[in-house]
Amino acid sequence: MPFLPRHLLIPFALAALTCAALPAQAAAPPSASDPELTAAAAALTVWDADDVRGYLTLPTTSLHGASVKWTSNKPRTVTPTGQVNRPAHGRAPAQVTLTATVRLDHHQLKRRFDVTVRPLPEREPMAGYFFPYFAGERYADGEQVYFGASRGDDPLHWDDLNGNKPVLTSVLGESGVRDPFVIRSPEGDKFYLVATDLKINGGKGWGHEMRFGSKYLEVWESTDLVHWSAQRHVQVSGEQAGMTWAPEATWDPKLGAYVVYWASNLYAADDTEHTGDTYPRMMYATTRDFRTFSEPKVWNDPGGGVIDSTVAKDGDWYYRVTTDDKVVGSCSRDVVLERSRSLTAVDTPGTTPRVWQLVDDCVRTGVGTDWVEGPTVFKDNSGDGWWVFMDEAGGRGYLPFHTDSLADPDWSLPSDYRLPSRPRHGTVLPVTAEELARVRAAYP
Repeated sequence: MPFLPRHLLIPFALAALTCAALPAQAAAPPSASDPELTAAAAALTVWDADDVRGYLTLPTTSLHGASVKWTSNKPRTVTPTGQVNRPAHGRAPAQVTLTATVRLDHHQLKRRFDVTVRPLPEREPMAGYFFPYFAGERYADGEQVYFGASRGDDPLHWDDLNGNKPVLTSVLGESGVRDPFVIRSPEGDKFYLVATDLKINGGKGWGHEMRFGSKYLEVWESTDLVHWSAQRHVQVSGEQAGMTWAPEATWDPKLGAYVVYWASNLYAADDTEHTGDTYPRMMYATTRDFRTFSEPKVWNDPGGGVIDSTVAKDGDWYYRVTTDDKVVGSCSRDVVLERSRSLTAVDTPGTTPRVWQLVDDCVRTGVGTDWVEGPTVFKDNSGDGWWVFMDEAGGRGYLPFHTDSLADPDWSLPSDYRLPSRPRHGTVLPVTAEELARVRAAYP
């Protein structure tokens, strides 16, 4: 799918979504004598209409410059702008009819979509951990997605799943995936896994990938962490980007969307060969469904290279952990902890005060580790502080850093731990006892 032009950008909340020419789904078929109007109506879709579990993307433009206006017969359940209020747990699913009125050159055409909104799941306490990761290019099948599971509710002791073989494998793009990140929806019963489209083993090498690497994300989704959708290959970066690395996402309730962020080298528009001096910046875009994304924007550019950001929310604060290239004293290329009350806030290099406040720099220095990257942050299910697993890429692999507080960190490394046998950049996701048992049973 090509990068979408500006005339297809679709505003919602504070973000903009793009609407591509998508295949029509089962719905009331359009009919009109104007073929462009008919095509514009036919291009509309409402994804997962029979199993709605979150906010919907309802595009406001379509093909040929047509405008689209939506109405809902139950606006308290699904609003005309796609916000969804699900029935309470134990209630019956809600049946809602959405009507799109497509207008082009003073003509209009209506198209109806019947959607089923699922009731909310029952909230269960977290009682274990799930760990998707990749194993690295040194292994023949290492650039695919592996799963690990904690031994009960213990974040320090793990087992490899699926016989230590990949569970999700890429068949699109570069046919390799790295840096898998999994996020649970705010309602709790849908999961999205996004990953870098990159294959180094047998590929074109790091230099080429940093200049002309993939502009796509690889996406899978699931409702139970066991049954996964077909892979989606979705472009998010523009032509000025050299690569799209280590994507992660955070739900922002103020936007009513997921904020998805990744690292890209950026080049001047006239530097088509990508030969100019540059460095990786953190970019972001917004989405509701990991199918349609807003135009990317710079999220973090401190004037030097930054990669591998991950975010945790604690109270009113978003805490961002990032691998940072800048040098502070004797500390170089380390992990930096910042916080902001606004997830999509952007600081201009050299300006003060910063919206993203520096909490801690040179995280690894006090605990005696080598260069680390690929942080993943999660709260201990017991309430006993926070974990930030970081990859000592040139040494021991993932190391479990602990702190009692993100606001006032006191980093330590436990002496007794056993992580999966060969994890590289991945995600640790707290799960319920039922989810943990299900994953272990599916991938023993």
